[in-house]
Amino acid sequence: MATRTIESHRDRLVTILVAPFMTCSARLPVYLLMIAALVPNGQVSLWTKVAIMLALYFLGTNAAFMFAWLFKRTLLKGAPTVMIMELPPYRLPRLRDVTRHMAGRAWMFLKNAGTVILVISIVLWFFSTYPKAGVAQAAEPARSTSATTMASTQLEHSYAGRVGRAIEPVIKPLGFDWRIGIGLVGSVMAREVFVSTMSVVLHVEQDGGGSGGGSGRGAGSTTTLRDAFAKAAWPDGRPLFAPLVCVTLMVFYVFAMQCMSTLAVVKRETNSWHWPLFQLVYMTGTAWVVCFIVHQGGRALGF
Repeated sequence: MATRTIESHRDRLVTILVAPFMTCSARLPVYLLMIAALVPNGQVSLWTKVAIMLALYFLGTNAAFMFAWLFKRTLLKGAPTVMIMELPPYRLPRLRDVTRHMAGRAWMFLKNAGTVILVISIVLWFFSTYPKAGVAQAAEPARSTSATTMASTQLEHSYAGRVGRAIEPVIKPLGFDWRIGIGLVGSVMAREVFVSTMSVVLHVEQDGGGSGGGSGRGAGSTTTLRDAFAKAAWPDGRPLFAPLVCVTLMVFYVFAMQCMSTLAVVKRETNSWHWPLFQLVYMTGTAWVVCFIVHQGGRALGF
């Protein structure tokens, strides 16, 4: 909506198309979780984690500049516009006004994002719980005393598991399996939903409550989910969230359009479904291509 102040229709449209590359608060929970899984506490300094976060900001900003340059020379050609900017007088803000504004924005985020996360978590719980595994399917985990194995089998045969299995051939070249696929589909509504989705998929509460007294009890949700990431593995025993996969996931969320509310705003501002659909396709396609290069290139280099 901030693009309404841009007089040139061409420049306004280009800005709308590339603005989602700029890092927003919805990406931060995903980044923090993946950084925690990539570099556990005690193994690297805080500055290393800060450097990774800054690199993600830098990557998103440069992606916005690159596509803006590309669109202006291909899709939205036109004569360059003269930029005239009138700067308002700057004054030192009052602490009371800043505090009130921060509190208002924080409450708005909690109300809007928190409601979305709660609703999607409930819906995801239903789709990951039903339908129940049949007798023949339940017989296999019944021979095992592992509650995690039973839960994993149930998830695999649920509606969510079927969706994850359906898209796994598309995301497997990126190093993602069907469980990560469920997280990607769930986070289409809002990026931050990925964290709560993976908590449901990996049965974090069950694992945390069943642990004897280590990091599962008394630890924060990020720590518990990080432990679940460390335990997740492919059928052949390889770790699912290897360092290269963590990096690929962060790169995916830098480029992918994982925000339905943004698409709704773009539709309203452009008064057409053409541009939001184009935005969804080109950003998701770019994310897939870049992640494919990162993952396959990393494997070729031995990571």
